Amino acid sequence: MSSLSLPAQFPTRAVSSTKKKVTKLTLWPLVAATFFMVSGGTYGTEDIIHGAGYGMGILLLLVTPLIWSLPTTFMIGELSSALPEEGGYYAWVRRGLGNIWGFQEAWLSLVASIFDMAIYPTLFVAYLTRLVPWFAVGHRGVMVGLGVVIACALMNIAGIRVVATTSLWLFFLLSVPFVLIILMAPMKMGALAGAAASPSASDVGLVGGLLICMWNYMGWDNASTIAAEVKRPQKTYPRAMLVAVVIVAATYVLPFAAMWLTGAPANSFATGSWADLAGMLGGLVGGPVLGQVMRVGLVLGGMMSAFGMFNALVMSYSRLPLAMAQDGMLPRVFGKLQTRTRAPWVAILVLASGWALCLGLGFERLVTLDVLLYGTSLVLEFVALIALRIKEPDLQRPFRVPGGKWGAILVGVCPVLLLGFSVVHGEGEQILGMSGLTFGAILIAAGFVAYAAMRAMRSSDWLSSALKNARKAA
Repeated sequence: MSSLSLPAQFPTRAVSSTKKKVTKLTLWPLVAATFFMVSGGTYGTEDIIHGAGYGMGILLLLVTPLIWSLPTTFMIGELSSALPEEGGYYAWVRRGLGNIWGFQEAWLSLVASIFDMAIYPTLFVAYLTRLVPWFAVGHRGVMVGLGVVIACALMNIAGIRVVATTSLWLFFLLSVPFVLIILMAPMKMGALAGAAASPSASDVGLVGGLLICMWNYMGWDNASTIAAEVKRPQKTYPRAMLVAVVIVAATYVLPFAAMWLTGAPANSFATGSWADLAGMLGGLVGGPVLGQVMRVGLVLGGMMSAFGMFNALVMSYSRLPLAMAQDGMLPRVFGKLQTRTRAPWVAILVLASGWALCLGLGFERLVTLDVLLYGTSLVLEFVALIALRIKEPDLQRPFRVPGGKWGAILVGVCPVLLLGFSVVHGEGEQILGMSGLTFGAILIAAGFVAYAAMRAMRSSDWLSSALKNARKAA
Protein backbone atom coordinates (compact mmCIF):
# COMPACT_ATOMS: atom_id res chain seq x y z
CA MET A 1 0.00 0.00 0.00
CA SER A 2 1.06 3.56 -0.56
CA SER A 3 1.26 5.88 2.41
CA LEU A 4 -2.33 6.97 2.93
CA SER A 5 -3.70 8.91 5.88
CA LEU A 6 -5.77 6.07 7.32
CA PRO A 7 -7.29 6.60 10.78
CA ALA A 8 -5.20 5.17 13.60
CA GLN A 9 -8.01 2.94 14.84
CA PHE A 10 -7.44 0.52 11.95
CA PRO A 11 -3.83 -0.14 10.96
CA THR A 12 -2.71 -0.66 7.39
CA ARG A 13 -2.66 -4.28 6.42
CA ALA A 14 0.32 -6.27 7.51
CA VAL A 15 2.06 -8.42 4.95
CA SER A 16 -0.20 -11.44 4.66
CA SER A 17 1.04 -14.96 5.04
CA THR A 18 -0.81 -15.72 1.81
CA LYS A 19 2.32 -14.44 0.09
CA LYS A 20 3.73 -17.90 0.74
CA LYS A 21 4.21 -19.79 -2.49
CA VAL A 22 1.04 -21.73 -3.30
CA THR A 23 -0.68 -22.86 -6.47
CA LYS A 24 -2.41 -19.89 -8.09
CA LEU A 25 -5.29 -19.63 -10.54
CA THR A 26 -4.70 -19.15 -14.23
CA LEU A 27 -7.04 -17.70 -16.85
CA TRP A 28 -9.53 -20.49 -17.54
CA PRO A 29 -10.11 -21.64 -13.95
CA LEU A 30 -10.74 -17.97 -13.07
CA VAL A 31 -13.16 -17.63 -16.00
CA ALA A 32 -15.03 -20.73 -14.78
CA ALA A 33 -15.19 -19.45 -11.20
CA THR A 34 -16.43 -16.07 -12.45
CA PHE A 35 -19.07 -17.82 -14.57
CA PHE A 36 -20.55 -19.43 -11.46
CA MET A 37 -20.25 -16.28 -9.35
CA VAL A 38 -22.28 -14.40 -11.96
CA SER A 39 -24.48 -16.84 -13.83
CA GLY A 40 -24.41 -20.60 -13.37
CA GLY A 41 -25.89 -21.11 -16.83
CA THR A 42 -29.18 -20.58 -18.63
CA TYR A 43 -31.29 -21.47 -15.60
CA GLY A 44 -33.17 -18.50 -14.12
CA THR A 45 -33.77 -16.60 -17.35
CA GLU A 46 -36.96 -18.43 -18.41
CA ASP A 47 -39.35 -15.75 -17.16
CA ILE A 48 -37.76 -13.18 -19.48
CA ILE A 49 -38.84 -15.16 -22.56
CA HIS A 50 -42.16 -16.17 -20.98
CA GLY A 51 -43.30 -12.59 -20.57
CA ALA A 52 -41.36 -10.59 -23.15
CA GLY A 53 -41.32 -13.13 -25.99
CA TYR A 54 -38.36 -14.43 -27.95
CA GLY A 55 -37.44 -11.31 -29.88
CA MET A 56 -37.61 -8.80 -27.04
CA GLY A 57 -36.20 -11.29 -24.52
CA ILE A 58 -33.15 -12.11 -26.62
CA LEU A 59 -32.65 -8.40 -27.33
CA LEU A 60 -32.62 -7.70 -23.58
CA LEU A 61 -30.14 -10.51 -23.01
CA LEU A 62 -27.85 -9.01 -25.67
CA VAL A 63 -28.14 -5.34 -24.72
CA THR A 64 -27.90 -5.71 -20.93
CA PRO A 65 -24.27 -6.90 -20.91
CA LEU A 66 -23.30 -3.94 -23.09
CA ILE A 67 -24.78 -1.26 -20.81
CA TRP A 68 -24.52 -3.09 -17.48
CA SER A 69 -21.82 -5.80 -17.49
CA LEU A 70 -19.20 -4.34 -19.82
CA PRO A 71 -18.79 -1.02 -17.93
CA THR A 72 -18.56 -3.01 -14.68
CA THR A 73 -15.91 -5.34 -16.08
CA PHE A 74 -13.89 -2.34 -17.31
CA MET A 75 -13.95 -0.89 -13.79
CA ILE A 76 -13.01 -4.26 -12.26
CA GLY A 77 -10.28 -4.74 -14.84
CA GLU A 78 -8.57 -1.46 -13.89
CA LEU A 79 -8.89 -1.79 -10.13
CA SER A 80 -7.99 -5.48 -9.96
CA SER A 81 -4.92 -4.95 -12.15
CA ALA A 82 -3.81 -1.92 -10.11
CA LEU A 83 -4.65 -3.37 -6.67
CA PRO A 84 -4.61 -7.19 -6.82
CA GLU A 85 -5.16 -7.55 -3.07
CA GLU A 86 -6.98 -9.98 -0.82
CA GLY A 87 -10.55 -8.79 -0.38
CA GLY A 88 -10.79 -7.22 -3.84
CA TYR A 89 -13.55 -4.62 -3.94
CA TYR A 90 -13.38 -4.10 -0.17
CA ALA A 91 -9.66 -3.23 -0.48
CA TRP A 92 -10.31 -0.86 -3.42
CA VAL A 93 -13.02 1.09 -1.60
CA ARG A 94 -11.04 1.24 1.64
CA ARG A 95 -8.00 2.61 -0.17
CA GLY A 96 -9.94 5.07 -2.27
CA LEU A 97 -12.57 6.28 0.19
CA GLY A 98 -11.31 5.35 3.66
CA ASN A 99 -12.01 2.84 6.42
CA ILE A 100 -15.67 3.59 7.00
CA TRP A 101 -16.64 3.07 3.36
CA GLY A 102 -14.43 0.01 3.04
CA PHE A 103 -16.29 -1.47 5.99
CA GLN A 104 -19.64 -0.62 4.40
CA GLU A 105 -18.56 -2.30 1.16
CA ALA A 106 -17.85 -5.55 2.99
CA TRP A 107 -20.97 -5.19 5.16
CA LEU A 108 -23.27 -4.81 2.15
CA SER A 109 -21.83 -7.88 0.46
CA LEU A 110 -21.99 -10.11 3.53
CA VAL A 111 -25.52 -9.00 4.46
CA ALA A 112 -26.69 -9.59 0.90
CA SER A 113 -25.21 -13.08 1.07
CA ILE A 114 -27.68 -13.95 3.85
CA PHE A 115 -30.56 -13.49 1.41
CA ASP A 116 -28.73 -15.09 -1.48
CA MET A 117 -26.58 -18.03 -0.39
CA ALA A 118 -29.29 -20.11 1.27
CA ILE A 119 -31.11 -20.22 -2.07
CA TYR A 120 -28.56 -22.34 -3.93
CA PRO A 121 -28.77 -25.47 -1.73
CA THR A 122 -32.56 -25.08 -1.91
CA LEU A 123 -32.40 -24.99 -5.72
CA PHE A 124 -30.14 -28.05 -5.67
CA VAL A 125 -32.79 -29.91 -3.68
CA ALA A 126 -35.60 -28.64 -5.94
CA TYR A 127 -33.92 -30.15 -9.00
CA LEU A 128 -33.02 -33.32 -7.12
CA THR A 129 -36.64 -33.95 -6.15
CA ARG A 130 -37.63 -33.84 -9.83
CA LEU A 131 -35.54 -36.97 -10.26
CA VAL A 132 -36.06 -38.57 -6.84
CA PRO A 133 -39.30 -37.34 -5.18
CA TRP A 134 -38.35 -39.25 -2.01
CA PHE A 135 -36.14 -36.31 -0.99
CA ALA A 136 -39.19 -34.02 -0.86
CA VAL A 137 -40.59 -35.84 2.19
CA GLY A 138 -40.11 -34.39 5.65
CA HIS A 139 -36.75 -32.81 6.42
CA ARG A 140 -34.82 -34.84 3.87
CA GLY A 141 -34.46 -31.88 1.57
CA VAL A 142 -33.03 -29.68 4.34
CA MET A 143 -30.53 -32.40 5.19
CA VAL A 144 -29.43 -32.58 1.55
CA GLY A 145 -29.08 -28.79 1.52
CA LEU A 146 -26.96 -29.00 4.65
CA GLY A 147 -24.83 -31.62 2.89
CA VAL A 148 -24.27 -29.17 0.02
CA VAL A 149 -23.12 -26.48 2.49
CA ILE A 150 -20.75 -28.87 4.24
CA ALA A 151 -19.32 -30.25 0.99
CA CYS A 152 -18.65 -26.77 -0.39
CA ALA A 153 -17.08 -25.61 2.88
CA LEU A 154 -14.72 -28.61 2.87
CA MET A 155 -13.84 -28.08 -0.80
CA ASN A 156 -13.02 -24.44 -0.09
CA ILE A 157 -10.83 -25.39 2.87
CA ALA A 158 -9.08 -27.84 0.51
CA GLY A 159 -7.97 -24.84 -1.50
CA ILE A 160 -8.82 -22.34 -4.20
CA ARG A 161 -7.47 -24.61 -6.92
CA VAL A 162 -9.94 -27.35 -5.97
CA VAL A 163 -12.87 -24.93 -6.20
CA ALA A 164 -11.78 -23.41 -9.50
CA THR A 165 -11.02 -26.77 -11.14
CA THR A 166 -14.39 -28.10 -9.97
CA SER A 167 -16.05 -25.01 -11.46
CA LEU A 168 -14.35 -25.67 -14.80
CA TRP A 169 -15.57 -29.28 -14.97
CA LEU A 170 -19.07 -28.36 -13.81
CA PHE A 171 -19.24 -25.72 -16.54
CA PHE A 172 -18.42 -28.30 -19.22
CA LEU A 173 -20.85 -30.88 -17.81
CA LEU A 174 -23.87 -28.59 -17.41
CA SER A 175 -23.23 -27.09 -20.87
CA VAL A 176 -23.51 -30.46 -22.66
CA PRO A 177 -27.35 -30.66 -22.71
CA PHE A 178 -27.64 -27.07 -23.97
CA VAL A 179 -25.07 -27.72 -26.69
CA LEU A 180 -27.19 -30.70 -27.77
CA ILE A 181 -30.28 -28.46 -27.87
CA ILE A 182 -28.44 -25.97 -30.09
CA LEU A 183 -27.33 -28.77 -32.42
CA MET A 184 -30.69 -30.57 -32.58
CA ALA A 185 -32.99 -27.56 -32.93
CA PRO A 186 -32.28 -26.93 -36.65
CA MET A 187 -33.28 -30.56 -37.35
CA LYS A 188 -36.78 -29.99 -35.96
CA MET A 189 -37.69 -26.47 -37.02
CA GLY A 190 -41.27 -25.72 -36.00
CA ALA A 191 -41.73 -29.21 -34.50
CA LEU A 192 -42.58 -27.91 -31.01
CA ALA A 193 -45.14 -25.35 -32.12
CA GLY A 194 -47.82 -27.28 -30.26
CA ALA A 195 -45.85 -27.62 -27.01
CA ALA A 196 -48.06 -27.08 -23.99
CA ALA A 197 -47.75 -23.65 -22.46
CA SER A 198 -46.88 -23.30 -18.80
CA PRO A 199 -49.98 -22.72 -16.66
CA SER A 200 -48.20 -20.00 -14.69
CA ALA A 201 -48.94 -16.41 -15.60
CA SER A 202 -46.27 -13.80 -16.14
CA ASP A 203 -46.56 -10.09 -16.72
CA VAL A 204 -42.85 -9.63 -17.38
CA GLY A 205 -42.44 -6.98 -20.03
CA LEU A 206 -39.63 -4.66 -21.05
CA VAL A 207 -39.05 -3.26 -17.55
CA GLY A 208 -39.48 -6.54 -15.69
CA GLY A 209 -37.32 -8.35 -18.22
CA LEU A 210 -34.60 -5.73 -17.81
CA LEU A 211 -34.62 -6.18 -14.02
CA ILE A 212 -34.33 -9.96 -14.35
CA CYS A 213 -31.53 -9.50 -16.90
CA MET A 214 -29.69 -7.20 -14.53
CA TRP A 215 -30.04 -9.74 -11.74
CA ASN A 216 -28.73 -12.53 -14.00
CA TYR A 217 -25.74 -10.40 -15.01
CA MET A 218 -24.81 -9.33 -11.44
CA GLY A 219 -21.74 -10.34 -9.46
CA TRP A 220 -18.73 -9.59 -11.67
CA ASP A 221 -16.81 -8.08 -8.77
CA ASN A 222 -17.11 -11.25 -6.67
CA ALA A 223 -14.06 -12.74 -8.38
CA SER A 224 -11.93 -9.79 -7.28
CA THR A 225 -11.73 -10.93 -3.65
CA ILE A 226 -9.33 -13.75 -4.55
CA ALA A 227 -6.89 -11.52 -6.47
CA ALA A 228 -3.97 -12.37 -4.18
CA GLU A 229 -4.40 -16.01 -5.23
CA VAL A 230 -4.45 -15.43 -9.00
CA LYS A 231 -1.37 -15.81 -11.19
CA ARG A 232 -0.33 -12.50 -12.81
CA PRO A 233 -3.60 -10.80 -11.79
CA GLN A 234 -2.68 -7.59 -13.61
CA LYS A 235 -3.09 -9.40 -16.93
CA THR A 236 -5.35 -12.30 -15.98
CA TYR A 237 -8.26 -10.32 -14.49
CA PRO A 238 -9.08 -8.02 -17.42
CA ARG A 239 -8.91 -10.96 -19.84
CA ALA A 240 -10.98 -13.22 -17.59
CA MET A 241 -13.69 -10.59 -17.12
CA LEU A 242 -14.09 -9.92 -20.85
CA VAL A 243 -14.07 -13.62 -21.77
CA ALA A 244 -16.61 -14.39 -19.04
CA VAL A 245 -18.99 -11.66 -20.30
CA VAL A 246 -19.02 -13.26 -23.75
CA ILE A 247 -19.50 -16.79 -22.37
CA VAL A 248 -22.31 -15.79 -20.00
CA ALA A 249 -24.16 -13.89 -22.72
CA ALA A 250 -23.77 -16.84 -25.13
CA THR A 251 -25.10 -19.35 -22.59
CA TYR A 252 -28.19 -17.16 -22.14
CA VAL A 253 -28.91 -16.31 -25.77
CA LEU A 254 -28.01 -19.37 -27.88
CA PRO A 255 -30.30 -21.95 -26.21
CA PHE A 256 -33.30 -19.60 -26.46
CA ALA A 257 -32.49 -18.82 -30.09
CA ALA A 258 -32.38 -22.56 -30.77
CA MET A 259 -35.76 -23.16 -29.09
CA TRP A 260 -37.19 -20.27 -31.11
CA LEU A 261 -36.36 -22.29 -34.24
CA THR A 262 -38.34 -25.26 -32.93
CA GLY A 263 -41.48 -23.13 -32.63
CA ALA A 264 -41.92 -23.81 -28.90
CA PRO A 265 -44.29 -21.11 -27.58
CA ALA A 266 -42.55 -18.39 -25.57
CA ASN A 267 -45.08 -18.81 -22.77
CA SER A 268 -44.07 -22.46 -22.38
CA PHE A 269 -41.02 -21.21 -20.50
CA ALA A 270 -41.16 -21.08 -16.71
CA THR A 271 -38.70 -21.93 -13.96
CA GLY A 272 -37.74 -25.58 -14.43
CA SER A 273 -39.30 -25.94 -17.88
CA TRP A 274 -35.99 -26.52 -19.66
CA ALA A 275 -36.06 -30.19 -18.66
CA ASP A 276 -39.50 -30.79 -20.19
CA LEU A 277 -38.77 -28.88 -23.41
CA ALA A 278 -35.40 -30.60 -23.85
CA GLY A 279 -37.10 -33.96 -23.28
CA MET A 280 -39.65 -33.20 -26.01
CA LEU A 281 -36.94 -32.13 -28.46
CA GLY A 282 -34.77 -35.13 -27.68
CA GLY A 283 -37.74 -37.46 -28.10
CA LEU A 284 -38.49 -36.04 -31.55
CA VAL A 285 -34.88 -36.42 -32.68
CA GLY A 286 -33.88 -39.75 -31.14
CA GLY A 287 -36.93 -41.33 -29.58
CA PRO A 288 -38.00 -41.83 -25.94
CA VAL A 289 -34.56 -42.89 -24.72
CA LEU A 290 -32.83 -39.72 -25.94
CA GLY A 291 -35.75 -37.66 -24.67
CA GLN A 292 -35.37 -39.10 -21.19
CA VAL A 293 -31.59 -38.63 -21.32
CA MET A 294 -32.06 -34.98 -22.28
CA ARG A 295 -34.59 -34.42 -19.52
CA VAL A 296 -32.36 -36.01 -16.88
CA GLY A 297 -29.34 -34.12 -18.23
CA LEU A 298 -31.10 -30.76 -17.83
CA VAL A 299 -32.17 -31.61 -14.27
CA LEU A 300 -28.64 -32.70 -13.37
CA GLY A 301 -27.39 -29.49 -14.99
CA GLY A 302 -29.63 -27.49 -12.66
CA MET A 303 -28.16 -29.31 -9.67
CA MET A 304 -24.62 -28.67 -10.92
CA SER A 305 -25.44 -25.01 -11.51
CA ALA A 306 -26.73 -24.52 -7.95
CA PHE A 307 -23.79 -26.42 -6.44
CA GLY A 308 -21.23 -24.57 -8.56
CA MET A 309 -22.64 -21.15 -7.70
CA PHE A 310 -22.67 -21.83 -3.98
CA ASN A 311 -19.17 -23.31 -4.11
CA ALA A 312 -17.66 -20.39 -6.03
CA LEU A 313 -19.38 -17.77 -3.89
CA VAL A 314 -18.10 -19.37 -0.66
CA MET A 315 -14.63 -18.82 -2.08
CA SER A 316 -15.43 -15.17 -2.84
CA TYR A 317 -17.23 -14.17 0.36
CA SER A 318 -14.77 -15.91 2.71
CA ARG A 319 -11.96 -13.58 1.60
CA LEU A 320 -13.81 -10.54 2.98
CA PRO A 321 -13.51 -11.48 6.69
CA LEU A 322 -9.92 -12.56 6.00
CA ALA A 323 -8.97 -9.17 4.52
CA MET A 324 -10.87 -7.30 7.24
CA ALA A 325 -9.08 -9.28 9.95
CA GLN A 326 -5.73 -8.44 8.33
CA ASP A 327 -6.75 -4.76 8.43
CA GLY A 328 -7.85 -4.91 12.07
CA MET A 329 -11.55 -4.45 11.26
CA LEU A 330 -12.50 -7.92 12.53
CA PRO A 331 -10.99 -10.16 15.25
CA ARG A 332 -7.70 -11.76 14.22
CA VAL A 333 -9.18 -15.23 14.39
CA PHE A 334 -10.85 -14.59 10.99
CA GLY A 335 -7.38 -14.27 9.51
CA LYS A 336 -6.35 -17.83 10.39
CA LEU A 337 -5.26 -19.84 7.34
CA GLN A 338 -5.12 -23.54 6.67
CA THR A 339 -1.46 -24.50 6.78
CA ARG A 340 -1.16 -26.28 3.43
CA THR A 341 -3.79 -24.62 1.21
CA ARG A 342 -3.72 -21.13 2.81
CA ALA A 343 -7.54 -21.14 2.83
CA PRO A 344 -9.23 -18.89 5.46
CA TRP A 345 -10.80 -21.84 7.26
CA VAL A 346 -12.27 -19.91 10.19
CA ALA A 347 -14.04 -17.43 7.88
CA ILE A 348 -15.31 -20.31 5.73
CA LEU A 349 -16.71 -22.24 8.68
CA VAL A 350 -18.34 -19.20 10.30
CA LEU A 351 -20.00 -18.04 7.09
CA ALA A 352 -21.08 -21.57 6.13
CA SER A 353 -22.66 -22.00 9.57
CA GLY A 354 -24.64 -18.78 9.13
CA TRP A 355 -25.88 -19.79 5.68
CA ALA A 356 -26.78 -23.27 6.95
CA LEU A 357 -28.97 -21.74 9.66
CA CYS A 358 -31.00 -20.04 6.90
CA LEU A 359 -31.86 -23.32 5.15
CA GLY A 360 -35.55 -24.14 5.24
CA LEU A 361 -36.65 -20.59 6.02
CA GLY A 362 -38.28 -20.36 2.61
CA PHE A 363 -36.44 -17.31 1.30
CA GLU A 364 -37.46 -16.45 -2.22
CA ARG A 365 -35.33 -14.38 -4.54
CA LEU A 366 -35.80 -10.81 -3.40
CA VAL A 367 -34.65 -9.11 -6.57
CA THR A 368 -35.27 -5.60 -5.28
CA LEU A 369 -33.29 -6.19 -2.10
CA ASP A 370 -30.50 -7.97 -3.95
CA VAL A 371 -30.20 -5.17 -6.49
CA LEU A 372 -30.32 -2.46 -3.80
CA LEU A 373 -27.58 -3.96 -1.61
CA TYR A 374 -25.41 -5.07 -4.50
CA GLY A 375 -26.05 -1.82 -6.34
CA THR A 376 -24.98 0.34 -3.40
CA SER A 377 -21.72 -1.59 -3.11
CA LEU A 378 -21.19 -1.31 -6.87
CA VAL A 379 -21.68 2.48 -6.75
CA LEU A 380 -18.98 2.66 -4.07
CA GLU A 381 -16.63 0.77 -6.40
CA PHE A 382 -17.24 3.21 -9.26
CA VAL A 383 -16.66 6.13 -6.88
CA ALA A 384 -13.44 4.47 -5.67
CA LEU A 385 -12.30 4.19 -9.29
CA ILE A 386 -12.62 7.97 -9.70
CA ALA A 387 -11.19 8.72 -6.24
CA LEU A 388 -8.08 6.65 -6.91
CA ARG A 389 -7.57 8.36 -10.29
CA ILE A 390 -7.55 11.70 -8.41
CA LYS A 391 -5.64 10.69 -5.25
CA GLU A 392 -3.12 8.35 -6.86
CA PRO A 393 -2.64 9.39 -10.50
CA ASP A 394 0.76 7.67 -10.59
CA LEU A 395 -0.56 4.31 -9.37
CA GLN A 396 0.52 1.66 -11.86
CA ARG A 397 -2.52 0.54 -13.84
CA PRO A 398 -1.66 -2.23 -16.35
CA PHE A 399 -5.25 -2.01 -17.60
CA ARG A 400 -7.13 1.29 -17.75
CA VAL A 401 -10.74 2.12 -18.47
CA PRO A 402 -10.66 3.52 -22.03
CA GLY A 403 -11.16 7.27 -22.45
CA GLY A 404 -8.76 8.70 -19.91
CA LYS A 405 -10.12 10.74 -16.97
CA TRP A 406 -13.55 11.17 -18.51
CA GLY A 407 -13.72 7.47 -19.33
CA ALA A 408 -13.29 6.63 -15.64
CA ILE A 409 -16.13 9.00 -14.79
CA LEU A 410 -18.54 8.09 -17.58
CA VAL A 411 -18.06 4.31 -17.37
CA GLY A 412 -20.29 4.15 -14.30
CA VAL A 413 -23.14 6.31 -15.64
CA CYS A 414 -25.24 3.59 -17.29
CA PRO A 415 -24.89 1.05 -14.43
CA VAL A 416 -25.74 3.68 -11.80
CA LEU A 417 -28.78 4.92 -13.75
CA LEU A 418 -30.01 1.35 -14.22
CA LEU A 419 -29.58 0.68 -10.50
CA GLY A 420 -31.55 3.77 -9.55
CA PHE A 421 -34.30 2.88 -12.00
CA SER A 422 -34.53 -0.71 -10.75
CA VAL A 423 -34.72 0.32 -7.10
CA VAL A 424 -37.50 2.86 -7.74
CA HIS A 425 -39.40 0.38 -9.90
CA GLY A 426 -39.23 -2.32 -7.22
CA GLU A 427 -40.25 -0.11 -4.29
CA GLY A 428 -43.61 -1.86 -4.01
CA GLU A 429 -42.11 -5.25 -3.07
CA GLN A 430 -43.08 -6.03 0.53
CA ILE A 431 -40.66 -7.55 3.08
CA LEU A 432 -41.73 -7.99 6.71
CA GLY A 433 -44.57 -5.55 6.24
CA MET A 434 -42.46 -2.78 4.72
CA SER A 435 -41.28 -1.93 1.23
CA GLY A 436 -38.14 -3.63 -0.02
CA LEU A 437 -36.55 -0.19 -0.40
CA THR A 438 -37.22 0.67 3.26
CA PHE A 439 -35.98 -2.71 4.49
CA GLY A 440 -32.83 -2.36 2.40
CA ALA A 441 -32.23 1.17 3.72
CA ILE A 442 -32.41 -0.18 7.29
CA LEU A 443 -29.82 -2.84 6.48
CA ILE A 444 -27.54 -0.22 4.91
CA ALA A 445 -27.88 2.05 7.96
CA ALA A 446 -27.07 -0.90 10.23
CA GLY A 447 -23.65 -1.03 8.60
CA PHE A 448 -22.73 2.35 10.06
CA VAL A 449 -23.90 1.22 13.50
CA ALA A 450 -21.77 -1.93 13.18
CA TYR A 451 -18.76 0.17 12.18
CA ALA A 452 -19.20 2.46 15.19
CA ALA A 453 -19.52 -0.57 17.46
CA MET A 454 -16.34 -2.08 16.03
CA ARG A 455 -14.40 1.14 16.59
CA ALA A 456 -15.68 1.37 20.15
CA MET A 457 -14.64 -2.22 20.84
CA ARG A 458 -11.15 -1.61 19.44
CA SER A 459 -10.78 1.61 21.45
CA SER A 460 -11.75 -0.32 24.57
CA ASP A 461 -9.19 -3.02 23.77
CA TRP A 462 -6.44 -0.45 23.31
CA LEU A 463 -7.46 1.36 26.51
CA SER A 464 -7.33 -1.90 28.46
CA SER A 465 -3.94 -2.70 26.95
CA ALA A 466 -2.63 0.77 27.76
CA LEU A 467 -3.82 0.54 31.39
CA LYS A 468 -2.27 -2.92 31.73
CA ASN A 469 1.05 -1.63 30.39
CA ALA A 470 0.90 1.37 32.68
CA ARG A 471 0.35 -0.88 35.70
CA LYS A 472 3.31 -3.04 34.67
CA ALA A 473 5.50 0.03 34.27
CA ALA A 474 4.48 1.28 37.75
